[in-house]
Amino acid sequence: MDNELRQAAVAALGALGRSHDYRDRADAGQGLAGFAELPEAVGPLLELVLDRGDTFVTRQTVRALLRRKDQAGLAVVASALAVADENHADWIHTAVDDVFGVFADDRDAAMRLCEEISRDAVGDGPARAARQLHLILAEIDPVLGPARHP
Repeated sequence: MDNELRQAAVAALGALGRSHDYRDRADAGQGLAGFAELPEAVGPLLELVLDRGDTFVTRQTVRALLRRKDQAGLAVVASALAVADENHADWIHTAVDDVFGVFADDRDAAMRLCEEISRDAVGDGPARAARQLHLILAEIDPVLGPARHP
């Protein structure tokens, strides 16, 4: 893995995320989600999740983060949820429904990851945010239940 190139990609996507055009910011959020495990990507991702100009950016960025189906993506979403205003919280909730409303196995795995984040978090804020995201996930009734094995 070429860390220098990855950091350059994060810097370029971060610059795109400061565009005046909401479509550029949405594209930046989707691209940056692929780098959510890098500390330098977290700040720009949080800004895009909480985009002041257009909640389309919020929804697209959150969907991309959640589609990672890992702790890094869920942690960024939980952190944003902890400080989101009501409007952004609603759009984050919508994106969670978008990603985890189909397969129960995916929703259940995300809930387990939220429990891990909550347990391993340093400080009450991140733990509380992970529990809040866990509650949103628990409200979802996925279309397809758990996989059955013969």
